[in-house]
Amino acid sequence: MNCDYLMVHYGELSTKGNNRKEFISCLTGNVRHALKGLECKVEGKRDHIYVRLPNPTVEEEAIARLLSVSGIQRISPVYKCSRDEGELAACGASLIRDSMKSTFKVETKRSDKTYPLDSYAICRLIASAALKTDSRLSVDVHNPEVTLRCNLREDAAYLSLSSYPGLGGYPLGMNGKVTLLLSGGIDSPVAAYSLLRRGIKIEGLHFASPPYTSMAVIDKLKDILSVLNGFQSDIRLDVVPFTKIQEAIYEHVPEPYCITIMRRMMMRLAESWARKRKCLAIATGESIGQVASQTLESLQVINEVTNYPILRPLCVSDKVEVIETAKRIGTFDISIRPFEDCCTIFKPKKPKTHPNIEHVRRYESFFDFLPLLEEALSGINTIYMSDGEEVIPSK
Repeated sequence: MNCDYLMVHYGELSTKGNNRKEFISCLTGNVRHALKGLECKVEGKRDHIYVRLPNPTVEEEAIARLLSVSGIQRISPVYKCSRDEGELAACGASLIRDSMKSTFKVETKRSDKTYPLDSYAICRLIASAALKTDSRLSVDVHNPEVTLRCNLREDAAYLSLSSYPGLGGYPLGMNGKVTLLLSGGIDSPVAAYSLLRRGIKIEGLHFASPPYTSMAVIDKLKDILSVLNGFQSDIRLDVVPFTKIQEAIYEHVPEPYCITIMRRMMMRLAESWARKRKCLAIATGESIGQVASQTLESLQVINEVTNYPILRPLCVSDKVEVIETAKRIGTFDISIRPFEDCCTIFKPKKPKTHPNIEHVRRYESFFDFLPLLEEALSGINTIYMSDGEEVIPSK
């Protein structure tokens, strides 16, 4: 038998009350976008999204695309059959027999309570028919080799033998948009992935310091974004010219405090840009204690320059976990390319891990940084990545 539909299970959407319809509508739209070009019919219902496949050849491609859509708990290929008891029993038995397994069980969800058989009776109906078709089959309700799931609805019965785990979380865009500080290292792409899973759209903000940093870093970022395009099809990257600001910092500020003050300048710029882009928060790939600027004392001093929300999805993540995630989503090999960003090029020998806020304020008074920030904001260059390719916007 050929698979007729894909059943998309909602996961965390089940916890939503009055907002449920809005979440389902958003996820249905995202599913339609992901399946664009496959000629699938997508219909969002209260309990599931049903994707009708035009033919069996697109099943594998459709599943692969849906695995990157946030808000989906799992995806089940399903076979639609009549609610007639005889046809339901025959269809279920055929699927179990064709699975080539020797032990099975049947699970039933009876969405239509008016159906004459209850869930237990439906399970017995299908199991009995399967046992009659093949003497090698036996029922094992504890450790079956295959489980047939029957979802009996008002229009038909939907049968499934397997499912694929989705990303979980919430539909992309449902929780707003943030400005993500994207360095090109291992952490910030994983932070991006974490945000996308929670239904948050991202816009990248990168601080470049030519000629100290190579333009190859930008190519590296484009490749990272092309991977992230699998989860968000269109991503904007804004590149901030940061050279003059860094030169001024290292000219006027004692070396141990340079990183702290550099991060404060980045936060000032990020807040200005986030407000302009109508982003609801700033996000980073910082992890507590990983480097000098990420101790709690440093973060407190850095945060002092803004009251804008700052999201740190990896703040308590272990580095090994972050690396494993980077490998799984496909950004790790790109991130470890040997092209340095502004944070590594200007790294002091002994950065201050417990900066004093009064010292920081005094050192910042040694030079007029506001005109430098304004110049940097006016010189931002924008790159657009869409479905893995750089797009030049039409004027």
